[in-house]
Amino acid sequence: MRVLMLSWEYPPQVVGGLGRHVADLSEALVEMGHEVHVLTGDAADEPARETLRGVNVHRLKMYGPVGRDFVESVTHLNINMLEAALGLVRRGYVFDIIHSHDWLAAYAGKALKHGLMRPLIATIHATEFGRNHGLHNDLQRHISNLEWWLTYEAWKVICCSQYMRGEIQYIFQLPEDKIRIIPNGVKAEDFAVQEDFDRASFRRFYAADNERIVYFVGRLVHEKGVDVLLEAVPLVLAQDQQVKFVIAGKGPAEYALRERAHQLGVSQKIYFAGFVDDQVRNRLYACADVAVVPSLYEPFGIVALEAMAAGVPVVVSDTGGLSEVVRHGENGLRAYPGNPRSLADNILAYLKAPDFAAYIKERAAREVREKYNWALAAAKTSAVYHEVLQEFQNSPWAEAESFPADEILAKTRLTTQGAQARYHDTSSVQYPFQDSWESDEQLAGSRYLNLPREYGSLPARARGELASQGSRWIKPEEGRLS
Repeated sequence: MRVLMLSWEYPPQVVGGLGRHVADLSEALVEMGHEVHVLTGDAADEPARETLRGVNVHRLKMYGPVGRDFVESVTHLNINMLEAALGLVRRGYVFDIIHSHDWLAAYAGKALKHGLMRPLIATIHATEFGRNHGLHNDLQRHISNLEWWLTYEAWKVICCSQYMRGEIQYIFQLPEDKIRIIPNGVKAEDFAVQEDFDRASFRRFYAADNERIVYFVGRLVHEKGVDVLLEAVPLVLAQDQQVKFVIAGKGPAEYALRERAHQLGVSQKIYFAGFVDDQVRNRLYACADVAVVPSLYEPFGIVALEAMAAGVPVVVSDTGGLSEVVRHGENGLRAYPGNPRSLADNILAYLKAPDFAAYIKERAAREVREKYNWALAAAKTSAVYHEVLQEFQNSPWAEAESFPADEILAKTRLTTQGAQARYHDTSSVQYPFQDSWESDEQLAGSRYLNLPREYGSLPARARGELASQGSRWIKPEEGRLS
């Protein structure tokens, strides 16, 4: 099966977990025999086209005017994705499945679905509503609408946890049979130190020899709960002064966090390491005594799996997908979300009981290898691909080479008030492949093609002028694409 994967990021250009997810999944799908092409953004000093571990990666340079904001830049990337996809089709590539990841690839996914008449699958990694605990401004509402639109257009929607299934059902009113849960995987071997290094010397960059290390790695944003970790630092130090907190990552909250550490009087016990590459990350895991994931919102929590794979006992917030991955006292410890006292108590539980910490990390590492691997995730994803492709091929839409018009969808999917409120006229019309008007220069390219019968005898120019006045001349049965 040939799959076209659309992703905003791809290693080595990585901001969050989305890029690594797409890379690991794509490589595992290739190992199963699928052909995968990934359309993604540009990365500095990386080739525009290369094959990495069997995956055909197409990095798209952003020519043209720079977007005024992030959302506009994403739209620009989607246009480049369409350009690249059309180039592949022109060269003879026929794709079986279009797979978009998050709203960042919604425009291209929707356009390719209808343009190529191929089924679209969407993976929702997180939602704007969940990240911000609601929608508080126009930008957040716009992004949430794009997320809804992607799930509406998709044949199936993949998410990573039971928690996320509930969230997208609640926010987007998705029918349960449209959702498939596929937990993320982790490459345990990627988090082991592959080479010998002077551990003592490396460790001294971050902590004194007599200090134990509590390690956080992730984006420095509110949803990751780093501010909760800072509030827990003096509570830990009140019982154990020989602890150093290493915070690796970048983000808009960094300066506020540094200021808060100074206000708490614990800045000398916190090391802000900034962005770290994979090698430094793994060496820090090898030196760490405890890894913390204090997130306030976490659809799955793959960083917890990474720490477990690296052999570090984890403390996570009892929220979202983290609650499904970590079982308290069995393969990790769970703290109350947003509660510095609870977080501090669980960190101290490991520091005070080394034997218990060793038991937890051994059990967790074994479970990650057996239960959370990308081969299993790829097998489940492949099953969804085959399910969708078979349903599509057996549908009347495959033979008609067109997805249904809006009045059909309005009677089936757009039944809830929330869904109706989100859907707006985009003035797209369902065109047949060959129409009589194509030879008429005045009408070719016009969106307003179906004039009332009484205007049929008008000269071409007059009909074109009437058509340009507005959409009131469109026949009711001509609707938007689904």
